[in-house]
Amino acid sequence: MAEFSVDPYVELYARRTAGMSASEVRALFAVAARPEVVSLAGGMPYVQALPQEDVLSVVQEVLRTRQAESLQYGGGQGYPELRARLADLMAEEGAGADPESIIVTGGAQQALDLIGKVFIDPGDEIVVEAPSYVGALSAFSAYEPRYVSIAMDDDGMIVEELEEALVHGARPKFVYTVPNFNNPAGVTLSLSRREHLVSICREAGIPIVEDNPYGMLRFEGDRLPCLRQLDPENVIYLGTLSKVFSPGVRIGWVSAEPGVAQRLVQIKEAADLCTSSFMQLVSERYLAGDRWRANLATLVDAYRNRRDAMLTALDAHFPAEASWTTPAGGFYVWATLPVYLDATSMLAAAVDRRVAYVPGTAFYADGRGRDRMRLAFCYPTESDIEEGVRRLGTLLADEEALYRSLNP
Repeated sequence: MAEFSVDPYVELYARRTAGMSASEVRALFAVAARPEVVSLAGGMPYVQALPQEDVLSVVQEVLRTRQAESLQYGGGQGYPELRARLADLMAEEGAGADPESIIVTGGAQQALDLIGKVFIDPGDEIVVEAPSYVGALSAFSAYEPRYVSIAMDDDGMIVEELEEALVHGARPKFVYTVPNFNNPAGVTLSLSRREHLVSICREAGIPIVEDNPYGMLRFEGDRLPCLRQLDPENVIYLGTLSKVFSPGVRIGWVSAEPGVAQRLVQIKEAADLCTSSFMQLVSERYLAGDRWRANLATLVDAYRNRRDAMLTALDAHFPAEASWTTPAGGFYVWATLPVYLDATSMLAAAVDRRVAYVPGTAFYADGRGRDRMRLAFCYPTESDIEEGVRRLGTLLADEEALYRSLNP
């Protein structure tokens, strides 16, 4: 493909493209794929643990019994059989849903884009956590919102700050949150804050977009009620099979009340006509019976062990002034460095030392977070995690020594 030093169509592009940029996480994938680099960057599920015979059996069953249908177009809302299975998954987390309220999407990422397209006009306010999932920020930013960023602590979003913002005139179109094992922070929204959040949003007439990719990846403790469970009428629920089954099937979903659901279906059909019929039917067969439960339990055990390996390595190798979260599930540890260290500027040096992470700036709408980093424990082995954290700790020690030499 020919390359142009100057883009000949730059004057023709829509205004919204000016603020779009490549995801810092995706940009790291090529580097992280190098075999000598220990990647603590990408949140990739450990799909190698998925038994090959389970996948082969469901694919073969679909081709044997529903080949023509699986290779054909489908409806925009998704196959009824799969929607019933997804409703059952929601029930597992206490968020019961009518299959008619569910729209199957091309991963939860498409669901985020559709929600942005349905709700956001340029200049509209939306509430996000600080830090927030980089994929959501990318999806929403295409529709040119103004972000109201609400800080987090170890108990999740500080809902009192949201309440104060509303008192002082904020009028967001919706509140976006990842309440369970947040990406990137790893923290979980406490029960009292869940109740407070749904209460103030209900009173103000502000819908909540609850993104719950990690809810079934709990390592310890009791399950907390989903926001959708606490307020079915005002919460738009997003789910995905990327962690329960496989990211490669690209199956996500939205559950919403009828008015929102109808608009999401209409705008989805304009975008892609339908989600892959083949992958929908394969996913439905995978969720039939109990094989998915056994495989998920294996994955959760692996992730728990890797979380423990990362926490142990951080204790051993990170500077005393650093701190980090202790997730009770999910994929990520969120590390805070001494304020004089810059995770963004250190990334190239880290890659030179054969370790990768995601700088914190990727997860803030306003560019904050230079002293933060997201460390993913989901994909590397326990020994690789220990080695990667050791390499990173050595870099941090060297950077700290350099700073102190220049600032005696």
